Amino acid sequence: MTKPLTVMLVAAEASGDQRGAELARALKKKLGGDVRFIGVGGARMAEEGIESPFDIAELSILGLWEGVRAYGRVKKRVAETAAMAQADRPDVAVLIDSWGFTVRMAKALRAIDPGILLVKYVGPQVWASRPGRAKVLAQAVDHLLAIHAFDAPYFEKEGLPTTFVGNGALAKDFSKADPRRLREAIGAHPDEPILLVLPGSRPAEIERVMPAFEDAVSRVKARHPELHVVIPAASTVTAAVKARAAGWPYRVHVIEDEGLKDDAMVAGTVALACSGTVTIELALAGVPMVVGYRIGKITHAILKHLILTPWITLFNIAAREFVAPELIQNDCTGPKLAAEIESRLNDPGLRRRQAEKQFAALDLMGRGGPDPADAAAKAILRLTAERN
Repeated sequence: MTKPLTVMLVAAEASGDQRGAELARALKKKLGGDVRFIGVGGARMAEEGIESPFDIAELSILGLWEGVRAYGRVKKRVAETAAMAQADRPDVAVLIDSWGFTVRMAKALRAIDPGILLVKYVGPQVWASRPGRAKVLAQAVDHLLAIHAFDAPYFEKEGLPTTFVGNGALAKDFSKADPRRLREAIGAHPDEPILLVLPGSRPAEIERVMPAFEDAVSRVKARHPELHVVIPAASTVTAAVKARAAGWPYRVHVIEDEGLKDDAMVAGTVALACSGTVTIELALAGVPMVVGYRIGKITHAILKHLILTPWITLFNIAAREFVAPELIQNDCTGPKLAAEIESRLNDPGLRRRQAEKQFAALDLMGRGGPDPADAAAKAILRLTAERN
């Protein structure tokens, strides 16, 4: 009787948790009972039977100074995760996104077992900033599964074999989402506008951007009392979002159900979003958005000299223009965000044009390609077969 393939999946943020769950399902589909999983993840991976030894929300770190302060906590969690690997001896470890945690994890796993196959799933955005990370990653892992077609040259020139698998966010299917179901759930009439508010999936993002988002929404709501405010909350920050929204002077609908979140995406009139994977999902759903983001002052002072692109939103980078407005750092204020939201609420033509340009940018990124989770699963099986 052959021993099942043991796969370790490590994800430290909500987007990585989703990718990990999708990859686990794809591997189960191909191997059935001949695969077992261990690892670190969130609610989505737990649904696939991968029980995390700790809450990954504490690893969702934003900014350089925050990273320094969290060093002791991260070091402890790396040691715990490495101990899990030492006990279970996985055949392959797939380290998903989350640069700071996963690169430390790769070094710890290599120290435990130099023969373990280490695969990084989602590379650091070296084409946007800190290109030196390509060399660091090449020295830490055996293979990279890239979500952008333009990633490979940056890493392969450092000697890291790279396989393009595509971006799972681009493959998200909204065909079963029903805007009427969402409107019925929140009591919104068909002609009443819906503002989606997506303040991020990291606790630090909630702390940094939510005050400006709250101010913006209050301003818009005061001038548009018929507006319905909906927050499709990431599982990693649901409690924090609920706590803040409970104090808002108007009704806010915090959505936790995954099906209703998809319904909300297609029902939204305009979205106010923290920069991240969710901007791709919103674009796929056809929702014009305003992007806001804030990091710590020290981090910003350092990073502004390292960033190689004027854009931070992926589809803006692909289009090489501000398809969606980006209000970053000192520009991420209530009045400025509110003005951009209102211009879209008041102008259906602007909303339509922006949604069309968002779709066009997604096409440049590879929308409509093969299923990334399936491609990633195939690559992992190929790599493990070659190693064996």
